[in-house]
Amino acid sequence: MVKEDKATWKSNYFMRIAQLLDEYPKCFIVNADNVGSKQMQQIRAALREAAVILMGKNTMMRKAIRGHLDKNPALEKLLPHIKGNVGLVFLKGELTDVREKLLKNKVKAPARAGALAPVHVMIPSQATTLGPEKTSFFQALQIPTKITRGCIEILNEVNLIKLGDRVGASEATLLNMLNISPFSYGLVIQHVYDSGTLFEPEILDITDDDIRARFLSGVRNIAALSLAIGYPTSASAPHSIVNGFKRILALAVETDITFPEAEQTKEYLKDPSKFAALAASAAPAAGGGGAAPAKKEEKKVEPESEESDDDMGFGLFD
Repeated sequence: MVKEDKATWKSNYFMRIAQLLDEYPKCFIVNADNVGSKQMQQIRAALREAAVILMGKNTMMRKAIRGHLDKNPALEKLLPHIKGNVGLVFLKGELTDVREKLLKNKVKAPARAGALAPVHVMIPSQATTLGPEKTSFFQALQIPTKITRGCIEILNEVNLIKLGDRVGASEATLLNMLNISPFSYGLVIQHVYDSGTLFEPEILDITDDDIRARFLSGVRNIAALSLAIGYPTSASAPHSIVNGFKRILALAVETDITFPEAEQTKEYLKDPSKFAALAASAAPAAGGGGAAPAKKEEKKVEPESEESDDDMGFGLFD
């Protein structure tokens, strides 16, 4: 196989990225720090038929995007973020599905001196296999220990490295001695581009239920404010109508004024026993667990009803 010269390779690269920008409306800007070639092959295999990964020099990617702005001006939003060790992951399907595949393809790695910690590193209390000669090493890191059966035992859980701190040589050496690989590396999503819109990856964590809850909370706040100041809105109108009906119904109950909706209420107030009959008829309609208690109540009520019938038919001293 004849190797392409540099000019041909660049031309093919520009054509490739132009084709991807035309074909795919969505992409992730990902950071590839600490990702090896073998891991990259595994990620490409996992994303096959779901997404396409494009890596390259930032200058070439920016030049290719600028050359495509006449067809899609919205791509200009990508240019400020093409910096560092980044690449583009093009996709057509759901953003969340591809993101989950990227998050799954991570490889554990030991802590290296000088690296920035992506997570908090905690050392649990444990009995190590290190000899007493290492005690001064733990004391230098202010880790409380004691000697148990000829080995060093860490007494308390220790927060060795904080998120975002640079790993020191002593911390890296200790973690290696304890066989702890605290970090995991993979492609990290920095920004999301979707049909001309650029946003942070945290937006993908918002679900339909979250949006519905926020919307309903806003509607409730508007309704409460509208009712408080007496300003009618579409959110407060149903509450205003119900409250008005309650006032009219209360007025009708206290006076001789009547209307079809108030007649039933007045009838029940005249004969409260009808409330019990209404509750008994509503209990079976509840279904499920409410049906069984209703049957038990009916069994208890039947003997009482028979006794009351007997009393009505005969006198006490007959």
